[in-house]
Amino acid sequence: MKFGIGQSVPRSEDPRLVTGGGQYTDDINRPNQLYIRILRSPYAHGRITELDISAALSRPGVEAIYTAEDLQELGGLPCRAVLKNARGEPAFIPRRPILAERNVLFVGQAIAAVIAQTPEQALGAVEAIELSVADLPACSDPAKALDPDTQPMHEGQPDNLCVHFEQGSAADVDQSLASAAQVVSVKLINNRVVPSPLEPRATLVEPTENGFTLYNPSQGALGQRAVLASIFSMPSALIRVVSPDTGGGFGVRGEVHSEVCVAAFAAMALGRPIKYTGDRSEMFLSDNHGRDNLTEVTGSFDAQGNILGVRVETTANLGAYCSNAGPFVPTMAGGRIVGSVYRIPSLHQSVRCVFTNTMPVGAYRGAGRPEACYAMERLFDAAAQQMNMDAIGLRKRNFIAPSDMPYQLPSGVTVSSGEFSATLDMALQRSDWAGFAKRADASAAKGLLRGRGIGFYVESSGGGPEEEAAISVGEDGRIDVVVGTFSHGQGHRTTYAQILSDTLGVDFEDINIVQGDTEVVAFGGGTGGSRSSQMGGVAVKRAGLALVDEAKTIAAEMIQTAVEQVDYSDGLFTAPTTDAQVSLQQVAEASQQPQFGGRKLAKTLRYNRGGGFTFPNGAHIAEVEIDPETGVVDVVRYTAVDDCGRVINPLLAAGQVHGGVAMGIGQALLENAIYDDEGQLLSGSLMDYAMPRATHITDMDVSFHEVLDPNNELGVKGIGEGGACAAPSAVVIAAIDALKHLGVTALDMPMTSERIWRVISGAR
Repeated sequence: MKFGIGQSVPRSEDPRLVTGGGQYTDDINRPNQLYIRILRSPYAHGRITELDISAALSRPGVEAIYTAEDLQELGGLPCRAVLKNARGEPAFIPRRPILAERNVLFVGQAIAAVIAQTPEQALGAVEAIELSVADLPACSDPAKALDPDTQPMHEGQPDNLCVHFEQGSAADVDQSLASAAQVVSVKLINNRVVPSPLEPRATLVEPTENGFTLYNPSQGALGQRAVLASIFSMPSALIRVVSPDTGGGFGVRGEVHSEVCVAAFAAMALGRPIKYTGDRSEMFLSDNHGRDNLTEVTGSFDAQGNILGVRVETTANLGAYCSNAGPFVPTMAGGRIVGSVYRIPSLHQSVRCVFTNTMPVGAYRGAGRPEACYAMERLFDAAAQQMNMDAIGLRKRNFIAPSDMPYQLPSGVTVSSGEFSATLDMALQRSDWAGFAKRADASAAKGLLRGRGIGFYVESSGGGPEEEAAISVGEDGRIDVVVGTFSHGQGHRTTYAQILSDTLGVDFEDINIVQGDTEVVAFGGGTGGSRSSQMGGVAVKRAGLALVDEAKTIAAEMIQTAVEQVDYSDGLFTAPTTDAQVSLQQVAEASQQPQFGGRKLAKTLRYNRGGGFTFPNGAHIAEVEIDPETGVVDVVRYTAVDDCGRVINPLLAAGQVHGGVAMGIGQALLENAIYDDEGQLLSGSLMDYAMPRATHITDMDVSFHEVLDPNNELGVKGIGEGGACAAPSAVVIAAIDALKHLGVTALDMPMTSERIWRVISGAR
């Protein structure tokens, strides 16, 4: 079928966007609107001794200034992670105020909000606020957060520990280490990164009679409404959230930030629209960061290379507070797939989530799974070197086999499908693994060092277990599909239309996808965790089938036959008992007549997948060249073979791989949010924080190994985060391979040219 499932359909969203027809939050303005700017803490840790707004209030154009005292009736910014330690004690989740109350805990924390008639007036008033802070000792290093001489940050807590999460048997791993022929240990850094979506955070709030309407980029308008209803202690029905075109998500769009809450409060208090648009440097200070883990992974192997046990010990930096998902990411999110695609008899994972005087850390593309996969890939490559074994053979020896499926991972979740050896074989063939020596010689002739690396990954995707789709057919045959997921660049308008076109046999162009407005969307879990195709897509398919069943009753009367005799195919209702037939559009027209109920032909269906997740996986292979004179690392070849189940749209799926790999390469080579010992962010702009450019990303060979998931009728698994899970391992291992002749066995991310030059110089 034209434009059905499996077709590389160009995104139907793009003509409007590339011709300037997009509408982002900052494009929306209202008459008589005011502007908000934020006073942020220049101190990493201290007690507020003076906050004098009197001079600022008298500045031209200033309508109001709010501090924490004005917001006392509001709740704090929430954390949804429900965690316990091994003794069953709950995690310590400190209150996170919208505006700093008595203390400041990180540079960039919001302290006061100025509302003025222009952004310039608001900024001028911010600079007129008199702030004094009594310095307290700051800690920005997670390795020192639990030192006895490090000052606790939160009142009532004796140290800076949020929770010590554990799973698995430490005793069993101890026994495996004691009996092992080889014990391999690797220390790793997952560097802190900044999400940096192309569109900065922006907010416009309009007051309504008893509540407000919020225009805001998000990863799900309903989720943001629920959080705001809790903060403001008001019914959800009084809050409308509209997410227009949104320029990137990456996890940070799943949060409600201070600026949104203050803008809503001010709009209701002043009775006027309030607008906020952050600038790039401000976003470096106030967007949730990602990653920032210190990990030591230890594996025990027998003489044949079979893995016996694994210990993973992580210190995870949460920043100053728990973000919405902060402590969930390195524990339960990453912990679901700890051990990755390998058959591990015993495993113990220990994660100490700690507070530091830095920006809070939240979900970032992959959310814990890239970190977990990185640990296992680095362990297996180090084991191959230490045991003088082939890294490919060692992986294959320990892969979970298809015959093992369904296979229960150490976390207790079950993987139901995957052909890991076959996927790796495809990647080896497509990357011309056998021809590497010739390419290495060619690099050497240019004075460059060439290396190759494998990054295998598995990640759990699915998010919330329920999703809804509502389908209605107009008299003109146009079909509206209301979905609870939200597209911030993925192309849902295209893929969902493909699914429904395939299901109903109707023209792709006749399908319109509606999303992102709580006045229209009644239910939905938003987009995150690569859940859209398997949750929203299945809901759309099932709602389409249910719509056909609903329409058959009307069609049966129209063609004068029993409803049991009615068949449907390619937009037509027929029956073997008559030559008469009617189209879906004709049924939609008839449904609005009084004898058929006088209403629009429509069906809403809520899909519940039950427990469990899907498990996208794949093998990525990187080749790098290193200039020994400068330390510059160039990724010169990249091959990706991903098993995301059935591929709805190969063109868009490849684009998702490209994006994930680019972010993974950025983490491996360039990106690093650095705080000094005093808690000052040293990489607070794109002048100091290096994101990958086109020159850093080579052409990619992207293909798919479709192993259908048996637990949903589309057979899909998810594709949005796999590249970010695989690329760091593949690139770092390739760089280690290029330098192994110098005795280099380990490198840390990001592998900047300076770092690599120092490693080479030291080895020489």
